[in-house]
Amino acid sequence: MAGNWLFWVLFNGFVVAMLLLDLGVFHRKAHVVRFREALTWTVVWIALAGTFAVLVYFYGHHMTGDWKRANSELALEFLTGYLIEESLSVDNLFIFLLIFRHFAVPKQNQHKVLFWGILGALIMRAIFIAAGVTLIRRFEWIIYLFGAFLVYTGLTLMFQHGASVNPKDSRVLRWFRKVVRVTHDYESDRFLVRRPDGWFATPLMLVLVLVESTDVLFATDSIPAVLAVTRDPFIVYTSNVFAVLGLRSLYFALAGMMDLFHYLHYGLAVILMFIGAKMLVSHYYPVPIHVALSVVAGVLAVSIAASLVFPKKHANDAASAS
Repeated sequence: MAGNWLFWVLFNGFVVAMLLLDLGVFHRKAHVVRFREALTWTVVWIALAGTFAVLVYFYGHHMTGDWKRANSELALEFLTGYLIEESLSVDNLFIFLLIFRHFAVPKQNQHKVLFWGILGALIMRAIFIAAGVTLIRRFEWIIYLFGAFLVYTGLTLMFQHGASVNPKDSRVLRWFRKVVRVTHDYESDRFLVRRPDGWFATPLMLVLVLVESTDVLFATDSIPAVLAVTRDPFIVYTSNVFAVLGLRSLYFALAGMMDLFHYLHYGLAVILMFIGAKMLVSHYYPVPIHVALSVVAGVLAVSIAASLVFPKKHANDAASAS
């Protein structure tokens, strides 16, 4: 970071400015995020990520401090990392939907939960990235552990049906309820309220705690996956940040269409296994970055296309057919 500290400062300044603009201007008043608004913001975040990739193409050496590789390679690494993170983040959306439904979170309060949840996710992922890069640089063999873990996770996801997080069984929430008093009902969009006998958390705080804890679980998959593409901290960090920042708008854009992409988790499983295998063979056959990008994009395209061509049959459809 010593050689490119200015770009770290500029990028984080940009992130802070966008978060303040989001919370202080566009979502100053709690409201239901409609499809058109969510789709517009999704396009904006994708366009910003694409613009950043162009900047990396022209100024990658200065941004990363790495003068040994071509800017074009650094730009491809950013795009691949961003695509991996964005695709794996879609899996988060199913869990968010499950949590919001379980706690019956009012639609006008869902954006606030995701805003603060994603802010916490940015901090946690920065810590994970720093730890992952440090471990790989000090202990080269640990890349094999990351690779084996991703292959195992991909195989588990391949044969997993339904959401992997059950709010009723959350140990984090059971612990939180033991140490913090919680109100029975929502208090507008507040996380904490004061009563005559002290402070209480609201059910909205429970939702935020659960969102944060599930994101930590997802980060254990996504961070090693990006480290298989690049070990440059700046590229790993920026690709993660752009994917996470666009997660809120993507959720509201796809919230009503989650069931359409029923083959997507198979595609994500294949991607995780491919990235894990890439790590395992990296010392014997380093997979070119353009090949990795093509495989990730191709698997995603096929899984989405298969979901649309072969729509999921619901129970009532099956009953009528019989």
